[in-house]
Order: sequence, then structure tokens, then C-alpha cells
Amino acid sequence: MLPEFLLRGWLAGLALAAVAGPLGCFVVWRRMAYFGDTLAHGALLGVTLGLVTGIDLMPAVAVTSALIALLVVLMQRQRTLATDTLLGILAHSGIAIGLVLLGLVGAVRVDLLGYLFGDVLAVRWQDVAVAVIGGAAVLAVLRHYWPQLLFATLHDEMARAEGTPTTRLRLVLMLLVALVIAAAMKIVGILLITSMLIIPPAAARQLSATPEAMAVIAAGLGGLAVTLGLALSWQADTPAGASIVVMALAIFVATQAIGPLVARRLGC
Repeated sequence: MLPEFLLRGWLAGLALAAVAGPLGCFVVWRRMAYFGDTLAHGALLGVTLGLVTGIDLMPAVAVTSALIALLVVLMQRQRTLATDTLLGILAHSGIAIGLVLLGLVGAVRVDLLGYLFGDVLAVRWQDVAVAVIGGAAVLAVLRHYWPQLLFATLHDEMARAEGTPTTRLRLVLMLLVALVIAAAMKIVGILLITSMLIIPPAAARQLSATPEAMAVIAAGLGGLAVTLGLALSWQADTPAGASIVVMALAIFVATQAIGPLVARRLGC
């Protein structure tokens, strides 16, 4: 019988994996890994604003990340700076401003490690409910936009020529990533969530014959990483969030070894 705190962490982690897997496929396909890092770094600014204003941290992080995503879309229209340069500016500026604000507000005492690297074993049943309901909502939106997103991802120029609203789709995708980062704050931390968006989909790519299969397998591998990571944390007394990411990395390495065999069997 699992202890209740471990059960809560496991269920919240599975909910996160179910969303991060399919959503992370687009992050991998569109090469948006640096964008995910930018939102994760900027999320610290949301934590700071939430602490200073007394607002619940999850909505504060979600709103801040969404505003950063919108700012990225708007700034991409200019031609002076490359996208990776803009993302670098926003990523480091966000985390720096957050740290400076925390230093200026001396009355607020906070353990930043808990927000940066997560504390999955401290989640409450309310957090589990938010993860499940929020994850279901994100998956519903992703399913609705899936055909258009996939078409725009694989054939961007053709999608533009046929009138597909590629800018709106990119903004929708960025906002969904922002929401997942906010929800994952207590589970794996705002600095490790990008790993959960990238590593399971990258591992699933070796085992998939279709985009839909990759999304399902990515969610399953993410759930496996959560399960093995919590087991490692429980047995070896290691940080839970980091342990989940380490197990995801181990799964990725394993898929690199068996991937060619699976590809031959699938005829890829």
C-alpha cells in the first residue's frame, strides 16, 4: 500500500506526463526546446509576483508565462533579431528580474529550490485535481487543433498558402505550453519541466510509425519515468523531480538502443 503522499505525487505526475507527452511532440517537431526554457525561466517572475501580491502562485505563473508567450509571438514579427536571440533575452531577463524583486521585498521569505526543482511529494489532493482537470482541458484543446497544428508543423509554407492561421496556431501551442509549465511547478519544478516536454517525445520518436502513435507512446514513457523516478526517490532518498528526469533520460538512452530494431519491424 502506497503512503498517501506518495500516491498523490504519483497521480499528479501521471497527469503531467499524459499532457506533456503529446504537447512535447510539437515542441520537438517545431524545435521549440529553447522556447520552453524561456517560459520556464520566466515562470520565476510569476512566482515572485504571486508572492509579492499574495495571489495564488499557479495562476500567477500561468498568466506570466502566457504573457511571455504572447510577447514572443509579437516580437517574432520584427526582423532585426533572430528568434533564439529574443528567447535568450527573455529567458535570462525573466529570471533576473524575479530574483531582483525577491531581493527587494525582504519581508518575503521563500525556498526557491522548491519552485525551481519541484516537490512532487508535497502536492495536495487539490493539486492533483488541478493537474487532472487542467490536463484534460489542455488535451481537449490539443485534440481540437491537432489536424491543423500537425499540417502547419509538417508543411508550414503550404499551410500558409491554403490560408491556415499559422500565427494563431503557434500562439495556441505556446499558451498550452505555458499552462503546463504552471501546472508542473510543484511536480518537477519550473526548471525541469522542459525536460518532461522534450525527453519522452524524443524517446518515443524512435518507437513510432505515425505522429499519433508518437504522442501516445510519449505519454506512456513519461508515465513510466514518473513511476520509476518516484521509486528511485523513495528507495534512495533522492530529489523526486530530478529523479523523474533522470529516469526519463535512462528511458531515452534505452530507446536509442532498441529504436533501430523497432524501426525495422515497423518497416520505417
